[in-house]
Amino acid sequence: MVKKFWEGRNRHKLFYLLLLIPAFAIVGTCILLPLVKSILMSFQEYRMVGPVETRGKWAGFANFFAAARGKELSNALYVTLNFVFFVVALEFFFALGTALSLNGGISGLKQGKKNVLQTLILLPWVTPTVICALLWAWMFQPQYGVWNYVLLQWGLIQAPLAWLVDASLALPSVIVTALWRDLPFMFLMLFAGLQTIPKEPYEAALIDGAGTLRRFFSITLPFLRNVIRTTLLMAIITNFKQFPLFWTLTQGGPMDRTTNLSVLTYKKAFINLDFGQAAAVATVWVLGLVIFALIYTRVFRSGERE
Repeated sequence: MVKKFWEGRNRHKLFYLLLLIPAFAIVGTCILLPLVKSILMSFQEYRMVGPVETRGKWAGFANFFAAARGKELSNALYVTLNFVFFVVALEFFFALGTALSLNGGISGLKQGKKNVLQTLILLPWVTPTVICALLWAWMFQPQYGVWNYVLLQWGLIQAPLAWLVDASLALPSVIVTALWRDLPFMFLMLFAGLQTIPKEPYEAALIDGAGTLRRFFSITLPFLRNVIRTTLLMAIITNFKQFPLFWTLTQGGPMDRTTNLSVLTYKKAFINLDFGQAAAVATVWVLGLVIFALIYTRVFRSGERE
């Protein structure tokens, strides 16, 4: 029996499983265990101030109700959804336009120049997020920031703007920074997808007299469907849980205008020292993100069947 088990496919399957064990161990230790711990903590009273004996006491849904009673959670959700919508929409628009230009509009460039241009476009993406935030914080600085200097020189503003302190400008400033930081990734994915589209359908469409828009909607977009689905989902998830940009630029201010769900979770845990409520907020938005990803994938798959 043992010899027969080791013969053929079973031996290869066991070998593949052994190779996967380190990856499963790392994922389980670094992701699954903290996630389970956070979910359990969301149902417990876990304040770092107050009686020690109350820590870890079962609280049911009290943390969820306490988080939902105030305006903090609804405000953080509003900020997060606005941020994700504008960043992802603008990213997709500019990334697709840039990818189409590099793929066809400036095809006359030599390969060396095109490679240099692609490398320059990717520079913001390879720069650490905190470094990007610090660079843009300097550019947004009211007294000696480059943005105020340029706008003043062009006569577009009469006085320096406090980009990160003004309640109406803080969130748009973070959105612009995130757009600059994440745009290269979406460009890279879409550009790689465009490179895989065969030329024959375009040649046949030209013979049939199809215009530019018709070729774009009938050939380019259908071929890019899977790339767009994956890229948009990754961009939505990445920006939904964005923390370093918000905290480095504004720390959630002014007046919580840039307090997204990640910043709210951090504040409740490490400023208010209420780990129970922080875990409850984290559980809510992680669960919402998982549900959204499932619905999103299902909608795209149903569209493919049609």
